Amino acid sequence: MAAGGLTGEVAKDAVAAYLDELAHQRRVSPLTLEGYGHDLAALLALAGAVSLDQLKHHDIRRFVAQLHGRGLSGRSLARVLSAWRGFFNWLARHRGAPGNPCLSVRAPKSKKALPSVLSPDQAHALLETQAEGLLELRDKAMFELCYSSGLRLAELASLDCNMAQDLATGEVTVTGKRAKTRTVPVGAKAREALAAWLARRGELAAADCPALFVSQRGTRLSMRMIQLRLDRWGRKAGLGAHVHPHMLRHSFASHVLQSSGDLRAVQEMLGHSSIGTTQVYTHLDFQHLAKVYDAAHPRAKKK
Repeated sequence: MAAGGLTGEVAKDAVAAYLDELAHQRRVSPLTLEGYGHDLAALLALAGAVSLDQLKHHDIRRFVAQLHGRGLSGRSLARVLSAWRGFFNWLARHRGAPGNPCLSVRAPKSKKALPSVLSPDQAHALLETQAEGLLELRDKAMFELCYSSGLRLAELASLDCNMAQDLATGEVTVTGKRAKTRTVPVGAKAREALAAWLARRGELAAADCPALFVSQRGTRLSMRMIQLRLDRWGRKAGLGAHVHPHMLRHSFASHVLQSSGDLRAVQEMLGHSSIGTTQVYTHLDFQHLAKVYDAAHPRAKKK
């Protein structure tokens, strides 16, 4: 391809074609697709008038440094570079680009932050909050299910009413990342909250809406609205901290691991491809044990 050939609208069209392939051939989740779109838009903005097929390793390193200077963490930059590498590989196959300028570029290391979790007492306080009205009845069912089964936000939002029978018998089947399905248990408290919601769901849901959780308009509740409702619920419970759906998933994993010690079972229930991803919760478990030790052991602290 001639110099200057992958700029402007041509570059945007290439990005659109790549994202379309990810969506329809590789079945990438909508949330991941949105992230890729954001990362590739950043690439086009950083490249400016320079053709994508003319970019070199030093250009990519400069772009990464610029993003780092804007506050992106090492983990975020690793995700950005992963999106860029995939795109440049696609350009080489479909647009004749000469190579991949990202191959030798690595993101700067950053301190590995452990996921935020609720303590068992905080989770109890959150979920024992009484529902007032129809919308809170729906919210309570959502949050009980999310914590009970460790669901991702997208998995929770995508549930349909045809799953109600499985939910009633104590399990739920969801489709997670990379179109992988898994079946996980649903606890008694979640089943009770879901039954209460399903008994009144028809008061909100449009006749042709298959969604399990619906908005005031009767349509499927969006992921953003679930986030906002959970934050509101957390403030109502007096937790004094921002609560988000992934925190419930993290709390589920941490609490099950604390009680059972079965890392493989937690991996399966979370739908992690690699047990290395699940092992972060062993660090959380150790933190919990260390706090118990410090509080209980007579010689743990200096007098």
